[in-house]
Amino acid sequence: MKLSADIQSKLTQCDKLQQQLWAYRPLSDETLKSLREYYRVGLTYTSNALEGNSLTESETKVIIEDGLTIEGKPLRDVYEAVGHAQAYDYLYEVSHQSPLTEEIICHLHQLFYQQIDPQRAGKYRQVPVFISGSQYAVAPVAEISKRMNLLLQWYNNNEGKLHPVILAAELHKRFVFIHPFVDGNGRMARLLMNLSLMRNDYNIAIIPAITRSEYIAALEKAHADEQVFVDFIVDRIVMTQMDILRLFRESQPTPEIVPFEELLLQTITQHPGLNAPTLAERLGKSLRTTQRYLKILSEKKQIAFQGVAKKGGYVAV
Repeated sequence: MKLSADIQSKLTQCDKLQQQLWAYRPLSDETLKSLREYYRVGLTYTSNALEGNSLTESETKVIIEDGLTIEGKPLRDVYEAVGHAQAYDYLYEVSHQSPLTEEIICHLHQLFYQQIDPQRAGKYRQVPVFISGSQYAVAPVAEISKRMNLLLQWYNNNEGKLHPVILAAELHKRFVFIHPFVDGNGRMARLLMNLSLMRNDYNIAIIPAITRSEYIAALEKAHADEQVFVDFIVDRIVMTQMDILRLFRESQPTPEIVPFEELLLQTITQHPGLNAPTLAERLGKSLRTTQRYLKILSEKKQIAFQGVAKKGGYVAV
């Protein structure tokens, strides 16, 4: 995908904001827990609201944190909140697993959908579906398994190569275009997008219900112009990053920011011969993120790999 100058500029902004967020690491256990709970409620509420769920954010919090039902609210709306929160928790369990698999995707759907329709939860649909308001068809039943396999091959081949935001937006879009489940595909697409971001050391992205029309329009236009949806997702990630930074700055001093690319080069210079897994562990980043920045430094000819594949390491040039 050849990106416009505007999207390239926004991705640069994303990376700068993410570097600022990384500077606050390591976070205390208490901070990690509270941040996780903050977005457990926020992501569950917004993702369900985009699909017409009637619960407010406060009601969502009461249901998933206190286990209480809300008088006068449809039971399905309650089940959607509980199921989405369970699926969200599962993201943390598999965020470091490699590769992304059908088992992970189907289990995510099962967690979300099991109280709504246990017979169809976690299983690809066996009936054709149509998207209201869209002129494009989703995958025929006979093609679902094949297209999901191709999607996973594409994703696992490109993780660590594509920019994390591009990778996550494309995963979301391609999954929706397949529409493998009978229901819950939109929420699944957003969960998978955020799983992809987490796997690559990026913060999650919140899509507020107020942007619903813009969101749906961007997905529809993405059939003909793939950059439209990427642009929308980049904006949403920037807004979420700024929200997290605001929370951090209100509670603790701003740390010194050392770009990860620079920190990685310094580590290689001071400790030549380290391989990617060792560098990732030493610097507290995922292997995928470390490999992506090693590729950047290699392309700039600032580092080089010496030795054979499994026993060699990186040195500064």
